[in-house]
Amino acid sequence: MRSEWQLQEAKGNFSQLIRLAAGGDAQVVTVHGKPTAVVVSAEQYVRLTRHKGKLSAALLQPDLGIEDLDLARSLDAGRNIEL
Repeated sequence: MRSEWQLQEAKGNFSQLIRLAAGGDAQVVTVHGKPTAVVVSAEQYVRLTRHKGKLSAALLQPDLGIEDLDLARSLDAGRNIEL
């Protein structure tokens, strides 16, 4: 399926562009060959812009267990420097 449109093509085929985006295929609109805008379905937009909430609220959830957290950290001590 088509996913990249020049601006003039996007204007002329707006209904098709919207139909493809609504079907779940993000559509890229270019101006002078450079990607300028992306048209996505309303569902994808909501998912991408959904408020994630505060870390403190997530940590206070009663069903959050230690196995749900990734507490791994790098053992790399960094670089050696001379002062």
